[in-house]
Amino acid sequence: MRFITGKHLPRRTFLRGAGATVALPFLDAMLPAGSGSAKVAAEMDKPRLIAMEQSHGAAGCTAWGSQQNLWMPAKIGRDFDLSPTSLTPLEPFRDGLTIISNTDMRMAQAFIPKEIGGDHFRSTATFLTQAHVKQTEGSDVYVGTSFDQIFAQRFGQETPIPSMQLCIENINQAGGCAYGYTCVYTDTLSWASPTEPLPVIRDPRVAFEQLFGAGATPEERTDRRLANRSILDWVVGQIGELKRGLDPADRVRLNQYLENVREVERRIEVVEARNASGAARELPEAPPGVPDSYSEHVHMMFDLQVLAFQTDMTRVFSFKLGRDS
Repeated sequence: MRFITGKHLPRRTFLRGAGATVALPFLDAMLPAGSGSAKVAAEMDKPRLIAMEQSHGAAGCTAWGSQQNLWMPAKIGRDFDLSPTSLTPLEPFRDGLTIISNTDMRMAQAFIPKEIGGDHFRSTATFLTQAHVKQTEGSDVYVGTSFDQIFAQRFGQETPIPSMQLCIENINQAGGCAYGYTCVYTDTLSWASPTEPLPVIRDPRVAFEQLFGAGATPEERTDRRLANRSILDWVVGQIGELKRGLDPADRVRLNQYLENVREVERRIEVVEARNASGAARELPEAPPGVPDSYSEHVHMMFDLQVLAFQTDMTRVFSFKLGRDS
C-alpha cells in the first residue's frame, strides 16, 4: 500500500492490489500545509495536450460547408461568433479558445510526379510532423518527430506514462497501402523520431488496463477479469483507510472519481459481453472491447482521457478519429 495517512499525501499516490494500480485525482490533502491557492493553481494548470485528427466527415471542410461557416466563425478576432458553427458547444469556454482557420497541408501534397495521387496516404503522418514523408512501402520510413512527442519530451516526463496514442478505426501499420506508401504513414499520428512510429490503442479495454493495471503482470490482470470483479474491489480496503484521513471535500472528490472509474469499467464490460454473446456484429473484425457504435466508442475513449488527466497518469494524447484511406 503506497500512501500515508495524515494531512499530506504524495501527488504520486497509488492504491495497489492484484492486477490493479489505481492512481488518485488531485486532492487538497496532497498540498503541504500552508501552501495556499498558488500551489493549487500551479498543480491544476500543468500543460496538457490532446491532438485529434478527423480525416473524413467534417461537413465544414467541403466547399459548401466552408461557405456556411459550419466549422469556423465568419468573423475573425476576439469577438468571433460561434453560433452558426459546429463549435457552438464551446461557447462557455470562449475566453480560453483560439480558433485557427484556413490552414493547409502543403507538406502532404505531391512534390514530384510519382507522388501524385498519394495525398491521403501522406496526410496523417504529416498532420503533427509537418514533414513531407519519404515514399516507400518498406521499413525505411522517414517523416519527422511529431508535435505531441515534442510536447511529451518537455511536459510528459514527470508522469508514469509520457504519452498515449488512441484511435477509433482499424489500424494496420504494416504493408503497402497505395501509390507507393506504406500503411504505417496512413495509420500513425505520433512519431517519436523521423523513423519511429508509435503504436496506437483501439480497444478501450487495453487503454483502461494501461491506466489502471500498470505494474501488474498480464496473468494478474487476466485473473482479475476472470474473477468478474471490479478493479476497485481489489483495493477496497485501501480506499476505506484513505478516506478516513481525508476531509469532507476530498472524500466527495474521491468518491466522484471512483464512481467515474467504475462507470467506465462497467461500460467496457457491457460492450465485451455484448460482443461475446454470438450476436452478429457490424464490425466483426474489431476487438471484443470495441463497440460497434462509433459514437459510443468515441465517448468511451474521451472519458478514459479525462480519467488519465485527473490522475496525472499522462498529460499527452493523440487521438485518430478516422482512417484516411
